[in-house]
Amino acid sequence: MRLNVPVARLRDALPIMADVAIRPTFPAQDLERLRQERLTALLQAKDDPAQVVPYAFQRVVFGPTHRYGTGQAGTEATLKAFTAQDLKVFHDAMYQPSNATLIVVGDITADAVLPLVEEQFGGWKATGSVRRTPIPTALQSTEAHVTIVDVPMAAQSQIRIGWVGVPRSTPDYFTLEVLNTVLGGSFTSRLNQNLREEHGYAYGASSRFDMRLSAGPFMAAAGVQTDKTAEALQEFFKELNRIQAPVSAEELTKAKNYVALSFPGEFETINDLGAHLEELVVYKLPDDYFQRYVPNIQAITAAAVQKAAATYIQPKKMSVVVVGDRKVIEPKIRALNLGPIHFLSVDEVVGS
Repeated sequence: MRLNVPVARLRDALPIMADVAIRPTFPAQDLERLRQERLTALLQAKDDPAQVVPYAFQRVVFGPTHRYGTGQAGTEATLKAFTAQDLKVFHDAMYQPSNATLIVVGDITADAVLPLVEEQFGGWKATGSVRRTPIPTALQSTEAHVTIVDVPMAAQSQIRIGWVGVPRSTPDYFTLEVLNTVLGGSFTSRLNQNLREEHGYAYGASSRFDMRLSAGPFMAAAGVQTDKTAEALQEFFKELNRIQAPVSAEELTKAKNYVALSFPGEFETINDLGAHLEELVVYKLPDDYFQRYVPNIQAITAAAVQKAAATYIQPKKMSVVVVGDRKVIEPKIRALNLGPIHFLSVDEVVGS
């Protein structure tokens, strides 16, 4: 929950924030309005490969029963099932002072803000202990396979290649930041230069490690011309295999400087600073984490990058998900022999 307000109006705004946090009412008409908005959004998503592919990729990588394998927006069935009382029960169980951290960022001192905060939140009493069920690490794939989701007449194919990655707590975090910058984390990365600049298959191509409390996915991604889907896949795998070789000193220095020099820009606004403090809390990072960020990046070696690539990027074991016009793309994808091909419908991946 976030409040963004002029300092002069903080005293007026805090009671509203506290009321929403501690004493929400969940009006039935608002629930129905939001329910219909989400159901409509799900229906619209089924016609857009760019919206279908996140559902498909997470289902393939994590499986339909893992929490990370299901969409955050829910399905038609789940959205229609819960009631305002369900929301109240969840709020009563999870919104507890022992489970909360209040962060204040702005042109205000602790002496000035603490009395205001105490006035609104000081009487918040726990009504029970918060019980969280840890999200298990998903089973890792051991062989490559391809999944095609058919969207007839799609103008583009959406490609995702990846597998289960790492949690935010990984000791290789800084190494992976540099590694991914080389591979697909910047405009001048290998993937983008190959698929966009050299071949013109895509407007942009990228890769990322989505690090969460449990291991999130590693993915390489692009929306590509339908008639160049197979060719784009070839170039993806070319780069995923090439990253296994040692990175040159020049490319390594360029990647480290890119990360280091762009880092201060992440603290330009009070919202940016607040978001980073949230990161410290959620992932239990040390207080001096951001002070040590740039030195940790600059300390990364080519050997560390090569070792991380061998560990965390193994193309022969990754899942390939393509959302597009099956009748156009399947024959040439099959000819690549990337692995067994499976098929899912849009309803299966988005939910019904």
